[in-house]
Amino acid sequence: MTDQQLALQAISEAQLILEEYLQPRPKDNAHVLEKLVEVLERPALIVAVGRLQQQSN
Repeated sequence: MTDQQLALQAISEAQLILEEYLQPRPKDNAHVLEKLVEVLERPALIVAVGRLQQQSN
């Protein structure tokens, strides 16, 4: 998977988590935050975003 694909996949997953959070029903905010952190702190994603940032400089 390319760096761009990893980033897009993570963004899509994060958007789904936020969509779920925005639904009008009781929420467990800590659980939502844990899910977002789980997606956005994946080691492969962090490396991919770092490479993408280097390429844009």
